[in-house]
Amino acid sequence: MASSAKALWPSVEDRERERREKREAVLHAAVRSFNEKGFHATSLDDVANALNVTKPTIYHYFANKDEILFECVRRGLDSIRHAAEAVESEGGGGLERLRRLMRDYAIIMTRDFGMCVTRTADHELSGDSRAKFRALKREIDQTVRRVVEQGMADGSIAGGDPRLVTFTLTGALNWIAHWYDPRGALGAEDVADAAVATLVGGLAPRRLQGER
Repeated sequence: MASSAKALWPSVEDRERERREKREAVLHAAVRSFNEKGFHATSLDDVANALNVTKPTIYHYFANKDEILFECVRRGLDSIRHAAEAVESEGGGGLERLRRLMRDYAIIMTRDFGMCVTRTADHELSGDSRAKFRALKREIDQTVRRVVEQGMADGSIAGGDPRLVTFTLTGALNWIAHWYDPRGALGAEDVADAAVATLVGGLAPRRLQGER
């Protein structure tokens, strides 16, 4: 009798797990549509149809489309932030740490939530979400800039304006989200390696004139 009751009434843990899984399904369906069609061109009906559910079902997990979009970009930004913080705490020279960070960053830009960060314009978010979005981006920028500054200080990165270097690097890496095609000839790791090699080539300390 007890076992049949368990089958009829799932545990709290089972219900929570099912809710998390369904919420994840909504996010993944939404982010794919946002990336392919754009935020404004994506309706909650589109997301519901992709999941073969009704639109009211979506409201069990999110209050509105803005909340879904913010969660998508938050996840992408969190991935970059975690990569930046991990690299900053590791050993090695500044350039070596920056190279690892750029590679992680590039790979994130080939994934759905990373793409959504770059393909989402600030004005598409509500005022409150926009402020949080910008704060997360500033935090990432500051972490990357610190790694650049450390590399300049230890001589592994050529001297210059750390702010300009950071903007140049992150701008190039962010743009991967616009042109990367997972169906293309190059995989995510190939793209990341090639992008980092190109960018690092411009960061290596220049030899003084006359040096061999």
